[in-house]
Amino acid sequence: MTLIGDIQGQTPGQPGAGDLIKDATDATFMADVVEASKTQPVIVDFWAPWCGPCRQLGPALEKAVTAAKGAVKLVKVDIDRNPAYAGQLRVQSIPAVFAFVDGRPVDGFMGALPDSQVKQFVDGLAKQGAGASPVDELLDMARESLELGDMGGAAQAYAQALQTDPGNVKAISGMARLYQQAGDLERAAEVLEMAPEGAKDPDIDAVRAALALAAEAPSETAEFERRLAADPDDHEARLEYAKALAASGRMMEAVDQLIDSIARDREWNDQAARKQLLTVFEAAGPVSDVAKQGRRKLSAILFS
Repeated sequence: MTLIGDIQGQTPGQPGAGDLIKDATDATFMADVVEASKTQPVIVDFWAPWCGPCRQLGPALEKAVTAAKGAVKLVKVDIDRNPAYAGQLRVQSIPAVFAFVDGRPVDGFMGALPDSQVKQFVDGLAKQGAGASPVDELLDMARESLELGDMGGAAQAYAQALQTDPGNVKAISGMARLYQQAGDLERAAEVLEMAPEGAKDPDIDAVRAALALAAEAPSETAEFERRLAADPDDHEARLEYAKALAASGRMMEAVDQLIDSIARDREWNDQAARKQLLTVFEAAGPVSDVAKQGRRKLSAILFS
């Protein structure tokens, strides 16, 4: 099934490093930091060439700012040559980092931090910028389309998001989920390959689990329904029936079948029904209604 013509397209030009990262002096500080922060968050990195921790922190800041794709800027100030504003901000040691929004400092830290914390700091500041990013707006449009049952509209919004940010994991997982639900497993897998290497995201993991589940699920259910009608304790038939239901998108029905199997014999085949149930939870999404309701039902059995 073709949801859209081409979801990858050409990536529009992103701001270059020179637009996002610059050196400032005491003479340019007002323009580069204070005035610039009235339209976009600005991070100021006070440093010096002799400072070892500064050499560690600087590249991490630059990497995180570049990854924010224009949502925030970085201004670097050598305090040996430009001591005035470092003095006004009472910088006692370096590296010292300040975040400016609307012309004033709103956050900051001193000393080198792990890359993960630097990224968290930059991402948090980026969210304080005026309005949502174009990609966030497209993702919101996709979610609204899904709520209205407009799969084509959702696909178009995800496609536009991917044209702007090809590595956006939310857009990738959303588009892959649409293909998976449409039964185009091959195309869904191709979209998932667009995810950055090592990307950790629950939505990406959920789609991968759904594809794995669909790959091993039987395509027909009639035989298993017949076997269960003849013998409700036919756990193998119930397990395969649940796999087929989940693969076709009938997740809650699959959960009910697996819960029934656990209630009848939770130890059957090394707890195969419980293990399959966890796979269904992952495929549906760990915070989905399917997972939440299923866990409640499972707890009622295990602790009754």
